[in-house]
Amino acid sequence: MKKILHLKSSLMGKESYSIKLGNAIVEKIQKKYPNNSVEELNLVEIQIPHLTPAVLRTFFIPTDHLTDEDKRLIKLSDELVKQLFDADIIVIGAPLINFTIHSSLKAWIDHITRAGITFSYAEDGRPVGLVKGKKVYVAMASGGVYSEGPGKANDFVAPYLQAFLGFLGMADLTVFRAEGLKVVGIKETALEKAIESIVID
Repeated sequence: MKKILHLKSSLMGKESYSIKLGNAIVEKIQKKYPNNSVEELNLVEIQIPHLTPAVLRTFFIPTDHLTDEDKRLIKLSDELVKQLFDADIIVIGAPLINFTIHSSLKAWIDHITRAGITFSYAEDGRPVGLVKGKKVYVAMASGGVYSEGPGKANDFVAPYLQAFLGFLGMADLTVFRAEGLKVVGIKETALEKAIESIVID
């Protein structure tokens, strides 16, 4: 049975193109793998908190040395890490906002980035990703066109996610784009074309 984790990071709710595209990706995954379960996590709705110095400190304390307060502080991070490891396929809704990802998605990344748990370093200093065997699909939405042309230099969504999730071991990543959503002559069919482009490995 495939376990699908669908992360949403849009401010637009039901009108969100990244959520619509993400839902379409999930539907196609379900068609390919009929035995599945889907867990949705709306990072904006749950108001996932940014890391604080107190929470970050707990990441470096051995488990058997955690106080009750430390355990309370690290609880969310532990839950998100477990959820990540439990998933076989991860679908990430990532609208481009001011050239990059929304802060809620960055906060999720910060909570799941744990030395000795989701990544480590080899003796020669090379990073070793510990989140193995995952397939990641990114549902990216943008008002302009960023896959090519002059906008490409300002796309800090797809390259960032590919680089950092790869650092954690999730190198099998595919990006589907609904782009040009504010461009006359493109926006009218942008979502439709994005959904048609979806191919599940």
